Amino acid sequence: MAGHSQFKNIMHRKGRQDKVKSRLFGKLAREITVAAKLGLPDPAMNPRLRAAMIAARAENMPKDNIERAIKKALGGDAETYDEIRYEGYGPGGVAVIVEVLTDNRNRTAGEVRATFTKNGGNLAETGAVSFMFNHVGLIEYDAKVASADAMLEAAIEAGAEDVASTTDGHEIYTTVDTLGSVSKAIEAKFGEPRKAALTWKPQNAVAVDDLQGEKLLRLIETLNESDDVQNVYANFEVSDALMAKMSA
Repeated sequence: MAGHSQFKNIMHRKGRQDKVKSRLFGKLAREITVAAKLGLPDPAMNPRLRAAMIAARAENMPKDNIERAIKKALGGDAETYDEIRYEGYGPGGVAVIVEVLTDNRNRTAGEVRATFTKNGGNLAETGAVSFMFNHVGLIEYDAKVASADAMLEAAIEAGAEDVASTTDGHEIYTTVDTLGSVSKAIEAKFGEPRKAALTWKPQNAVAVDDLQGEKLLRLIETLNESDDVQNVYANFEVSDALMAKMSA
């Protein structure tokens, strides 16, 4: 079973825990603040801010929290965060990309490196694994929003690159530059998506056995426990049995 989407489902289940939800809200608020600080505070004119707000609403983040994060950027007292991408290998030779927003590069670099080492992986140079992924825009809708044919037609008209429709929902892929325009066009037909963001899409999946897969999922989960880590991507495939075990 493909690792990225299934791991997302595991994290969603674990997200019911208050501690995990609180950490998630903190990360979402950080992204909103950074997006508002780097661009206009109006989501209609700032695609990154809009994507961050969509992500926050999808996780039921309170409206007050969202507005407070934007005001923090406008007030000029917001921390300055560096955007950094770390790349490395997990158990089984799986490629891993870690995106962070940090106010202390040295602290975060040390934490990320230690997490890889303690969980059977190793950190590599920037560019070491990203060539195995495509950096693309991703727009997601629930399956009930439209039929596969209707979504495909709308996506093509909007200028999307590809569409994948399953019982879990619709995934519309765009180029990095056209994410905002494609998202707006499709939203005009089907309403706000459950997600609209840039992502790293694996070109191929690496099959790992259950022992390697369990170690890999622990690595990804531990990385996600860091307040500085915003996103983790990996190109792996594990058994249905392991996914069921980890999500229990």
